[in-house]
Amino acid sequence: MVTAKEAAAAMDASKYVRYTPEQVEALERLYYECPKPSSLRRQQLVRDCPVLANVDPKQIKVWFQNRRCREKQRKESSRLQALNRKLTAMNKLLMEENDRLQKQVSQLVYENGYYRQQTQSVRVDLSRVLPLTSSSSSSHCKPTPRPQPPATLQAGLTTTDTSCESVVTSGHQNVAAAQPQAAQPRDASPAGLMSIAEETLTEFLSKATGTAVEWVQMPGMKPGPDSIGIIAISHGCAGVAARACGLVGMEPAKVAEILKDRPLWLRDCRSMEVVNVLPAGNNGTIELLYMQFYAPTTLAPARDFWLLRYTSILDDGSLVVCERSLSSKQGGPSMPLVQPFIRGEMLPSGFLIRPSDGGGSIIHIVDHMDLEPWSVPEVVRPLYESSAMVAQKTSMAALRYLRQVAHEDTHSVITGWGRQPAALWALSQKLTRGFNEALNGLADDGWSVIESDGVDDVCISVNSSPSKVINCNAAFNNGLPIVSSSVLCAKASMLLQDVSPPALLRFMREQRSQWADSSLDAFFASAMKPNFCNLPMSRLGGFSGQVILPLAHTFDPEEFLEVIKLGNASTYQDALMHRDLFLLQMYNGVDENTVGTCSELIFAPIDASFSDDSPLLPSGFRIIPIDSPLDTSSPKCTLDLASTLEVGTPRSRISGSGSGNAACASSKAIMTIAFQFAFESHLQDSVATMARQYMRSIITSVQRIALALSSSRLVPQVGGISHAPAAASATPEAATLSRWICQSYRFHFGSELIKSADANGCEAGLKALWHHASAILCCSLKAMPVFTFANQSGLDMLETTLVALQDITLEKVLDDQGRRSLCAELPGVVEQGFACIPGGLCVSGLGRPVSYEKALAWKVLDDDSGAHCICFMFVNWSFVASTM
Repeated sequence: MVTAKEAAAAMDASKYVRYTPEQVEALERLYYECPKPSSLRRQQLVRDCPVLANVDPKQIKVWFQNRRCREKQRKESSRLQALNRKLTAMNKLLMEENDRLQKQVSQLVYENGYYRQQTQSVRVDLSRVLPLTSSSSSSHCKPTPRPQPPATLQAGLTTTDTSCESVVTSGHQNVAAAQPQAAQPRDASPAGLMSIAEETLTEFLSKATGTAVEWVQMPGMKPGPDSIGIIAISHGCAGVAARACGLVGMEPAKVAEILKDRPLWLRDCRSMEVVNVLPAGNNGTIELLYMQFYAPTTLAPARDFWLLRYTSILDDGSLVVCERSLSSKQGGPSMPLVQPFIRGEMLPSGFLIRPSDGGGSIIHIVDHMDLEPWSVPEVVRPLYESSAMVAQKTSMAALRYLRQVAHEDTHSVITGWGRQPAALWALSQKLTRGFNEALNGLADDGWSVIESDGVDDVCISVNSSPSKVINCNAAFNNGLPIVSSSVLCAKASMLLQDVSPPALLRFMREQRSQWADSSLDAFFASAMKPNFCNLPMSRLGGFSGQVILPLAHTFDPEEFLEVIKLGNASTYQDALMHRDLFLLQMYNGVDENTVGTCSELIFAPIDASFSDDSPLLPSGFRIIPIDSPLDTSSPKCTLDLASTLEVGTPRSRISGSGSGNAACASSKAIMTIAFQFAFESHLQDSVATMARQYMRSIITSVQRIALALSSSRLVPQVGGISHAPAAASATPEAATLSRWICQSYRFHFGSELIKSADANGCEAGLKALWHHASAILCCSLKAMPVFTFANQSGLDMLETTLVALQDITLEKVLDDQGRRSLCAELPGVVEQGFACIPGGLCVSGLGRPVSYEKALAWKVLDDDSGAHCICFMFVNWSFVASTM
């Protein structure tokens, strides 16, 4: 008879199995093939592996469970260790930033005390002098000398940083010693260039880690393990300056190699040429560079820079790349001016790259420039006086690109349509550079301006250079004879007021038919195809619709790539065969809370193959805000570190009611439009005429849309399209409509649509209706009902805006079953006043299927009990995953 002790021992023996190395190897081999095998697979494993013949299949199941648990623990441990390293490095960076701010505070306290002491001395001297002013000897009195500021102010950007203690305790004895010496004459010899390089290094370090420039936190940029870094902009210094500090998982040498290749990551950089290279101490080099930048609009000329760049290694092992402009002021070699560029000045700037203890590098970036704002019209001058713009376009772009490269090096990433991130980056780079090239129309790229038709609103440039024509024909041949011999670009700029650039961009992306005339749009598309110009315009067709096929993000979280399919694009050659036109499209700047950025919608026709190396002829829109929010340095913009030290923090946004709407508060913006067309050179005049017509049609449509978006006061300010307070934006018509909707719902269904506590007052009721969880939509009482109003949930469900809502019919939204249900229930709604429609599917404005649990319909009655409209409420709706 088995005792209880023996039974317990037997149970323990069956519970814990000791596997042999051969058994573990067989199980591990299967685990890497299939981490979660089914019971049949486990039984097959036992049959195929003799070493596992004596193991119970249940024990094998337990082994796989434990193995998956260990793998999960290992991954979690690795993730936490990586996070701990990032937090440690970020803590070190924040402590350094805190020390720098303490130095700045100490310096300001000292300067404040110094000025106060000098002011008191002047008052004492004046009290002694004033009694003598009435005497005859007053004319012989010597004037009281004006107090001199401390050395840190006199030296300006040439002072090096000193510690807090030395600044506070040095007194006036060290002020005279700290005065800058007179600049020594220098020449273009290696010794003279080395003197300039060392001076540049000192001034750059004083900006990167010292107090030479007063830095204020960039609005909306909060440091944290998942943020891009610590971003600051200058306050009260010459020119425009930005400073960025961040962590990158790459070695300093590779970081320096990438950052020095500016055209690789800076899209505004047209070209960079290394004219001369000289060796320097500490394994460093001195380089003379000539660099050109594109102009962002047609209203300003492009910029160029003549620079000295110094690369060296500091005593602590940090790698430094610093640069500054060379001119006769510095005594270095001069560079003749290049037309039509305006020579900008690069004040001491660069990159400080230090190895991090946990791996990777800690980077300090300083970009300090004088972009000569006097040389541009006053309307766009804020673009050249904005440090926030420099931070967004240059400093943050460098950090983002470095992080993207580091992520690609450590992860195998495949994004949309099976493409690597590097390929997507190359495509977006092509789109931006091609758009900038057409926009600037520089002569050395082959562009020449043709005479206008007497109206200066549209500028026409033509490019007949062989490389441009070959690329164009290679892109759009499609197996047909190559006949295009030139490329034409029509471009214009316009001022927008009281409209949010991201909102306008989103509308134009989603509602192409609202700004692109169908016949002229077909002209734009067909101009990309051979033999187009032999066809009369009257025979061209339009587009039946737009389908957006998402591709992927690029390195910028606010930048998206997608493919647009314009269905049924027909021409005379395709009279019996309709073709779909595909556009590769990039849009960015869609976050209304981001300060100092522009919104872009750039696209180019592509063929069905969509190869990575195919040339592109980009066209599109660029909207740049030009109001004061670009350079916000308010002390209210404080750091909220506690909210950024969480894992998975979303991308940086402006926090707090005081600055949360800085970007969307802009009331002025410059929109620049550029469209490119391929054509035969002998038809230049006719194509130019059609291009002007096309461009003016777009300008008229954009003005109409911008006016509608700026003056649409139904509910957008309550719901989030604009962020003004609800009380200041709700119109009487909107409040009346919301009251009628709620009253009619109560009358027909005997219950409240919104809580009584939320309906105190018309504006409160409107706001509660706008934020209702269900999609509420009103349609007209017509034979073909169209939507006239929707709350925020309704706009989200239809993927549209209030302006474009009126172009959507009720029949278009519902599927076949929904239309049948509507036909059966609509007479009841008209007669009885309400109906309940069972759940089903509907279609958004972008063609995505949407499921809903049920729909309620009721007749909205006005104050005279007359039928005003029909209201639908879709309950528990959600998008259905597409199977395409």
